[in-house]
Amino acid sequence: MQTAVIILAAGIGKRMNSDIPKVLHKVAGAPLILHSIRAGSALDPEKIIVVTGHDATIIENEVSKTEPQAAFAYQNQQNGTGHAVTCASKLLKDFTGNIIILYGDVPFISPETLAKMVSERQNGADIVVLGFRSENPGKYGRLIFEKGELTDIIEAKDATESQLNINLCNSGVISADANQLFELLLEVTDDNASKEYYLTDIVGLAHRKGLSIKVFFCDETETIGVNTRSELAIAEDLFQKQARNRALENGVTLVQPETTYFAFDTVIGRDSCIGPNVVFGPGVSIESGVEVFAFCHLEGCHISRGAKVGPFARLRPGTELSEDVKIGNFVELKNSIISQGSKVNHLSYIGDTTVGEKTNIGAGTITCNYDGTNKYPSTIGNRVFIGSNTMLVAPISIGNDVITAAGTVVTKNIPDGDLAISRTKQENKSGYAAQLKNKNPKGY
Repeated sequence: MQTAVIILAAGIGKRMNSDIPKVLHKVAGAPLILHSIRAGSALDPEKIIVVTGHDATIIENEVSKTEPQAAFAYQNQQNGTGHAVTCASKLLKDFTGNIIILYGDVPFISPETLAKMVSERQNGADIVVLGFRSENPGKYGRLIFEKGELTDIIEAKDATESQLNINLCNSGVISADANQLFELLLEVTDDNASKEYYLTDIVGLAHRKGLSIKVFFCDETETIGVNTRSELAIAEDLFQKQARNRALENGVTLVQPETTYFAFDTVIGRDSCIGPNVVFGPGVSIESGVEVFAFCHLEGCHISRGAKVGPFARLRPGTELSEDVKIGNFVELKNSIISQGSKVNHLSYIGDTTVGEKTNIGAGTITCNYDGTNKYPSTIGNRVFIGSNTMLVAPISIGNDVITAAGTVVTKNIPDGDLAISRTKQENKSGYAAQLKNKNPKGY
């Protein structure tokens, strides 16, 4: 069954009290809307359409950076969810398949749940509604059943007192045949408390037409929406708890789980150990048997089997650590490859650099890779010993089996097997320190 995904993201989001569009606020390092797109993308859809309105250009530009296949429809007035879906109809005029409707501020709908909804459609249902049970249904729309069949969805604003006692709630996520969906939306009116065109009204219309309507129930945590900063914090906390549990179940040791923070796409192999207060930004993958010590920050990097990182290390985007590499305390790496068995153990910055195998980078080494305008690469060979406090002024190439003396400023390439020394001559002035102390004993 061909599938298209429509994601509604046209709301203003006033309660966020922010200059940033609501759907671009982040959970686990990714905008809310990208979580929804990621879930929809797992179905391998023919089309992903994002319906924008308020701050449309900002949202479209941000989504296009990571999801260039997404198309956009514009809702010029926010007249309800039914109207928003209708705005996408022009982009689907030749589409004859299944449509799934998601929301840019509901980040936790799982691909597995969507797959089960699609399965219900394949088994003959004309419309599949995603519902959940809630102990505190509050503002959620209620699912109205008669003789075991879903006959209507009533929004809380329009519900009677008895209907508000129902704990079967509507998530807003719907799967439906494209042609039937848009035909039903033509019959939806704004005769309700909000004077809006509700997408949920298609359920009552479909029931009266004798169409087959199924409900798939998921856990309430999947349906959490984000409308305020407090709800954003709740969503972040929920994601982190779930991510920690998954890591533990997959054979990863978390020394102090509540202090480990994952990104939406963090991957860690079994038998790796993550110390306290480690933060993962987007784009981190770690193979098996890696140890990351306390207070490290990792983003956009790959760490191979047997490597050790930290404590207090920062790995920035583009960093690649090969097997058995050691990165120590207060080391920062950016856009660099550290080959097998090499060490950068203390107080160093390595940027835009390829380091060969079994090389040791001494404490205080810095690659001077930026001149204020451009960045330049460096290459360090195999079995090299870089002395403490060496400055490598890029672009620079260091051969194999090289040694640089402590305090050396390297400004030209070093051939294989050479020792590089660049220092001013030391001169000791006899008795000079004692003379200064006698002249100014308090200020010495």
